[in-house]
Amino acid sequence: MSYIIKGETGDWEIVVGLEVHCEVISKAKLFSGAATAFGAEANTQVSFVDAGFPGMLPVINHECVEQAVRTGFGLNATINKKSIFARKNYYYADLPNGYQISQSDHPIISDGYIDVDLENGETRRIGIERLHLEQDAGKLMHDQHPSKSFVDLNRAGVALMEIVSRPDIRSPEEAGAYLRKLRSIVRYIGSCDGNMDEGSMRCDANVSVRRPGEPYGTRAEIKNVNSIRFVMQAIEYEAMRQVEVLESGGRIVQETRKFDSVKGETRSMRSKETAVDYRYFYDPDLIPLVLDEAMIERLRKEMPELPDAKKKRFTEEYGLPAYDAGQLVAEKDIAAYFEAAAKGHDAKKVANYIMGDLFAVLNKLGKSINESPVKPENLGRMVDLINDGTISSRIAKDVFAFMVEEGKSPDQIVEEKGLKQVTDTSAIEKMVDDVIAANPDKVAEYKGGKEKLLGWFVGQTMRASQGKANPAMLNELVKKKLDA
Repeated sequence: MSYIIKGETGDWEIVVGLEVHCEVISKAKLFSGAATAFGAEANTQVSFVDAGFPGMLPVINHECVEQAVRTGFGLNATINKKSIFARKNYYYADLPNGYQISQSDHPIISDGYIDVDLENGETRRIGIERLHLEQDAGKLMHDQHPSKSFVDLNRAGVALMEIVSRPDIRSPEEAGAYLRKLRSIVRYIGSCDGNMDEGSMRCDANVSVRRPGEPYGTRAEIKNVNSIRFVMQAIEYEAMRQVEVLESGGRIVQETRKFDSVKGETRSMRSKETAVDYRYFYDPDLIPLVLDEAMIERLRKEMPELPDAKKKRFTEEYGLPAYDAGQLVAEKDIAAYFEAAAKGHDAKKVANYIMGDLFAVLNKLGKSINESPVKPENLGRMVDLINDGTISSRIAKDVFAFMVEEGKSPDQIVEEKGLKQVTDTSAIEKMVDDVIAANPDKVAEYKGGKEKLLGWFVGQTMRASQGKANPAMLNELVKKKLDA
């Protein structure tokens, strides 16, 4: 569904394509044996190849190639048996060679797609133009000295997968859904950790606007945005800016812009380079990369169950609604927790507790699902206790809170805290009688036609039972005695 901007002169449509740089999970860099661990002391993970010393020859990292192929499968894409590395020529202080080894017109992966689920229930297919391998640049640090910038080359030469979408995205919401799905896929595969806050997944957004149905307009590129929320904000701001420029009689220039997350706006950095400016030519130090069919098939067979397949299985095997299944498979670890908790239990109730109470607790504690104080088997058991009438849904709230605090099983908590539900009819009946006897005026009002007071009597009796009375039995007894 297109995101239409209502301008002063008519409607405008946003057109977005995203270029996502995913840092490959590998113990060594793309063309050298230097380590890739995040957070190491500056310039301690640099080989002569990474530093651009004369005469040093790059050697391809086999694991990085396999990670790209795995990701290609996850993107429903074509695995190209032959790809070629080229030199992308530009100068920057953190690029020691004066060029970047990348892939231009012969990438390792091409022509794929991913399906994204939107909040309105719609599913959109976003095309993937290509995935190519390239080496990362180093990092400039401007806050280490009052008048100088320092260079850290630890990141120089780290393998990147640049995943380029087609210009199929039509709203900030679709861009956010696309990035979340892409991050989910690479995490399932294990080819990238997707941690945008650590820079291992970075996004460039190409944004343009046009009248609905007209050809594409001139695009501006917003460079290196490091959170999904900021990508969405940047797209919205940039689209509005372009509409204002065009409606005031100006024209959009092709340029690279930066997003200021504090001010919530984009600003110009430099004019946008084209492929001609980079003077691509095949790297003479690297022969064409040719993939063996046996290796491709081996990797295909080793692929894990990905989010879409897992979502389909959750709806069929556990009877979950598509929305619930989509929420639970978004992260591999959440899906694993759900399956462990739902095994042999009421899957729908387990899903509800995970997406509701558990997510709320984890968010409050700032913990991941793997750090959950509630073990999955304990959550499943608590649902059993609700279903067999041992505890009520109301008591379950208290049991869950104790499970978070103490980490104990629900059976142990119910026993220690005396939280077992009261199902003895005579005991509940006595409590109902006591409440009715203590409130003759309310009884008279009820009998006079104020039937809403039924809920008041139920609430008072439930309070007298400390929340332990069986709700169904309680409602039936209160109504029976008031109507007598």
